[in-house]
Amino acid sequence: MSMTTAPAARPARGGARTLAVTSGKGGVGKTFVSANLAAALAARGDRVLVLDADLGLANLDVVLNLHPKLTLHDVFTERCTLEQAILPAPGGFHVLLAGSGMVEYSRLTPDVRDKLLHILEVVRPRFDWVILDTGAGISDVVLFAVSMANDVLVVATPEPTSLTDAYATIKVLATQQNRRHVGLVINQANRPGEGKLICGQLQQVLQRFVGPTPGHTFKLELLAEVKNDQMVRQAVLKRQLLLEHYPGSDAAQAVRALATKLLEQRAAAQA
Repeated sequence: MSMTTAPAARPARGGARTLAVTSGKGGVGKTFVSANLAAALAARGDRVLVLDADLGLANLDVVLNLHPKLTLHDVFTERCTLEQAILPAPGGFHVLLAGSGMVEYSRLTPDVRDKLLHILEVVRPRFDWVILDTGAGISDVVLFAVSMANDVLVVATPEPTSLTDAYATIKVLATQQNRRHVGLVINQANRPGEGKLICGQLQQVLQRFVGPTPGHTFKLELLAEVKNDQMVRQAVLKRQLLLEHYPGSDAAQAVRALATKLLEQRAAAQA
């Protein structure tokens, strides 16, 4: 890969906005959201990098149908430079893939911590957004990856097991990382308004444990409700981006609306 594939460094106010996309359990569409959100932000003209931070069970390459020769594993073992491992992806964004052979990095050692921090420090000036596609659950590696981000997006489905695990994850983020604001995406929603109902229920339960305390309120904000859409299944099976191949689908419109909300939040934070 050419060293010029990744965007050249340029001064940016505060560097990229970093967003961790995480979930309580696997199989809820977290990587689907990360990839298609990246495409939606890139379509608005932003420079976007998706960093595959699911070091143990990485699958971003599968979702995007990429077959990288160089991955994060090669960067960690100094077989290539960081520049060489940043690849263009369908949808107009860039990716840094974990690939296979990362099982030894699925535990949070000081070495893994330092390597991840260094990578984020290097890439932030080059992009407008760095999306950290984390693993599921509350392992040390997942929580550390989330801790590196400005903002957190928790993806869940309406299934009881997903909601139970999402609650546990959000509770940990609020209590251990002192997060006062967490974004929520309800994927595979069965009916309009289901996401709002779920968010309200979770907020009510969380409030008992994480607030209110003087000067500290906790807000769980529903940022997207993605309909249970057959087009999503088709895109996933074909290893295609929903936004590119089914741009008029309900789910694609929901992801674009999510991108708009995040852009508005970033603008407000920079004001």
